[in-house]
Amino acid sequence: MIQIKFITSIQQIDANTWDNLARGASPFCQYHFLQVLETSGSVGPGTGWFVQHCIASINNEIVAILPLYKKTHSYGEYVFDFAWANAYREHGIQYYPKLIAAIPFTPVTSSKLMIRQGYNFDSLLKDVCQKIEQHLEQFAMSSMHWLFVEEDLSKRLDAHNFTTRRSVQFEWFNRGYGNFDHYLATMNARRRRSITKERKKIAKENVVIHRFSGDAITPQHMAFFYECYKQTYLKRSGHEGYLTQAFFTQLHQTMTNHLLLVVAEQDDEYIASSLFLFDENQLCGRYWGALQEVSGLHFECCYYQGIEFCIEHKISRFNPGTQGEHKILRGFEPIYCYSNHKLKELAFHEAVERFIQQEDLQINAYKENAAKLLPFKQESEQPTPTASLGK
Repeated sequence: MIQIKFITSIQQIDANTWDNLARGASPFCQYHFLQVLETSGSVGPGTGWFVQHCIASINNEIVAILPLYKKTHSYGEYVFDFAWANAYREHGIQYYPKLIAAIPFTPVTSSKLMIRQGYNFDSLLKDVCQKIEQHLEQFAMSSMHWLFVEEDLSKRLDAHNFTTRRSVQFEWFNRGYGNFDHYLATMNARRRRSITKERKKIAKENVVIHRFSGDAITPQHMAFFYECYKQTYLKRSGHEGYLTQAFFTQLHQTMTNHLLLVVAEQDDEYIASSLFLFDENQLCGRYWGALQEVSGLHFECCYYQGIEFCIEHKISRFNPGTQGEHKILRGFEPIYCYSNHKLKELAFHEAVERFIQQEDLQINAYKENAAKLLPFKQESEQPTPTASLGK
């Protein structure tokens, strides 16, 4: 018989047990990433994020895990439901707390329900959904939201009355490029010249770009990066960012082999930095900051250096972060992202369903129009890939 429980800290489960189930998922689903969010104070008391991870066991063997959080606000999710919360408030009903299956502050599609091989996915999903319904009722939570799930899981959730909502992100795909020039050769002449000019302009500003990964990243590098991250948030939002300095320090200590750090140096001083996480399949650009403004430096540190890294390491895709139409002209292609939602109040759930149906027409049109702006040559004009990625 299956037993399902909710834990209030990832440290209540063994790290190897968690990572064995999360094998093949993104670095953000790994035990140490989620643990560092907790131990650094980036989630937990005072943050509006409360751990509720779902653990399923059969005969005392853990067979499935689902990262879950109780939320008392909607910040740091990147699937916006503020209008839904406002509608609840206008009708005198509490929208918070709510429950979400998500990786905090991380709008990256990844496995959410991670199941041990050999167990029936649909059966476990049904049991988990039923237990979540009971959990919502027991703790007076308004709704359940699955964020940035894979398309297959989204379809399965739709069958359990979790309404599917689509959004659009932009990703770069490695089609066997030999180097960055080979990648540029797939573009029309205008965009090829524009990108080349952008990169040359950085060099003319006496800016030197460094890439560090693994053991080459030092504590001093991470301390500098945090200063960039903090200053950029202060300029844009008036606060120092969702993630604490302890988060980045501990991330460096526990996940070094998954980190890529790009640092920009001008006149012998570091001036900007971007931090990525990666595995053998995907590079994810997540954090950026600059102490000095240099035209085009963001594109260099956050996009072009990431593309070069993927080509060199034969990584098949690159997610540079959410939003940003400026990515399209640099070769990042529009893709769908999926989330699924169920609200306990039936009238509100039906209203949200209608809203999502109307929104989806706009999302579909947006994706189609974005794809038309991609700068690539016609397929017949494309250079021949140099080698298979073997992924």
